Amino acid sequence: MLRLITPIILIALSIGGFVLFVSPMYKETNVLKEQVSSYNQALDNSKALENERDKLTKKYSAIDPVNLDKLQKLLPDNVDNIRLILEIEKIASPYGMILKDVKYETESKADKAAPNTTGGVGTVAGGTQIKQNSKEYGTWDLGFSIEGKYNDFINFTKDLESNLRIVDIASIQFNSDVPLTGAKSFSESYKYSFKVKTYWLKN
Repeated sequence: MLRLITPIILIALSIGGFVLFVSPMYKETNVLKEQVSSYNQALDNSKALENERDKLTKKYSAIDPVNLDKLQKLLPDNVDNIRLILEIEKIASPYGMILKDVKYETESKADKAAPNTTGGVGTVAGGTQIKQNSKEYGTWDLGFSIEGKYNDFINFTKDLESNLRIVDIASIQFNSDVPLTGAKSFSESYKYSFKVKTYWLKN
């Protein structure tokens, strides 16, 4: 009888030891293996990202700095409203035109219409803040007027549209102090009120 009891006790102790010690340690070992595998995967992803970053950095460095400046001017990373106004003044200057009645809103129409899901705030030159919408780019409206001859107006408009900075002409209004009687000449001076829209790339 004793011979039977002793093996039973040993088997019971083995089962108890497995349940109390071996099984928890086995589960913990599996958890540690999964964590190690996760960390290795994260490390591999980090190395892949570093390699991709190095490739992109190499491509970026290979771009001609002159072209980079053009891209920055084409679609800047901020509104840069002062520079835009100065550029338009420079375009108008050869035709003897001076910018007047410069007006702009600190919040664009597109930003007003779209909910501010990101809660972000952009800053224009001079410290004025504008709300950002959820798009990757922002819009900015500018109004101004110039006075000059019709031919000069046509040339100014062409130069403005061909300028490197993206500017969309939204509307133009004509006004003249010349009496309506009699035929008008292209040499007469008119007042032209512009509304334009420009774009900037959000970070």
